[in-house]
Amino acid sequence: MKPAQQPATLSEPSVQHSFYALLTGFKQRVDLVVSYLCIAIVAVMTLLVTYQVATRYLLNSPSAVSEVLSRYLFIWLVLIGSAYVFGLREHMAITFMRDRMSRNVRILVEMLGELATTLFALLVLTVGGYIGMSRQMGQLDSALQIPIGVIYAAIPLCGVLTVFYCLYNQYGLARQLSFKQKV
Repeated sequence: MKPAQQPATLSEPSVQHSFYALLTGFKQRVDLVVSYLCIAIVAVMTLLVTYQVATRYLLNSPSAVSEVLSRYLFIWLVLIGSAYVFGLREHMAITFMRDRMSRNVRILVEMLGELATTLFALLVLTVGGYIGMSRQMGQLDSALQIPIGVIYAAIPLCGVLTVFYCLYNQYGLARQLSFKQKV
């Protein structure tokens, strides 16, 4: 007779690995959606700017709507794209000092940086952005006739994405710290 198996606890490597695999799969889906959103924004901006140039120089009648909409889409692209690049960990970093640290100290410094970024993204971008967006919902843009808060919605969206990516990165760094360095 086989002894009854104990249920897996969160501290067991197989459960941690499956949670990390699940989290990584979710991150990959978020990455895919965000990357396609950025591609779509660039495509729409390209069409709008081409239309703007054509109406300005060929018809001698520039379109105010295409100019304003492309400007707002550029803001969305920068904010969402910056969160995406942060999630890929391909943002600019000066690593001169960090590269000279031992493995564990380097990981702890990276975790501290991720924590600072998480706090900024949570408090300033997510909470502050939501408050700013909510306050601007009553004001309409003169050219597009949409609430300015819709345009400001990119700020809390960027904050939520950045917080998600920070937490994912923190978990990955904590896993690196808990495992022994392979020789």
